[in-house]
Amino acid sequence: MRAGFTLVELMMTLVVIGLAAGAVVLSMPDPRPAAGEAAERFAARLVRAREEAILTNRLVSASTDADGYAFAGFNGADWIPLDGPFVRQVWGEAVRAPSRPIHIVFDATGGAEPAEVELSREGQVVFVRVDAAGEVTVDG
Repeated sequence: MRAGFTLVELMMTLVVIGLAAGAVVLSMPDPRPAAGEAAERFAARLVRAREEAILTNRLVSASTDADGYAFAGFNGADWIPLDGPFVRQVWGEAVRAPSRPIHIVFDATGGAEPAEVELSREGQVVFVRVDAAGEVTVDG
């Protein structure tokens, strides 16, 4: 009897390895953030911006566009970009947002003009809403 593998045995081994590799690739989650994750991050920063307006007793704004969002504080004469947790953020790969700019301004009491930002990705649509009391909700 000869030592070694036959061609059929080698091909069957390759088929099994290929099937196992395919199963692993198909079970891996998509590394791109979902629209819901981007909406949750944006909503959390809006809540923090509202708190900043109340704690510093000044106007704080959030401005969105198709690429991302940024925050600014009003110093009595000019809008100054905020830093720290308020630096400009991008929505994330494949997350679509309204191309028209949306401005949300929180006053010193935490109130705001009602606003809605719609985020979507591959059929999933999520809304981030701010009501007149400045409360932030995520729906979708």
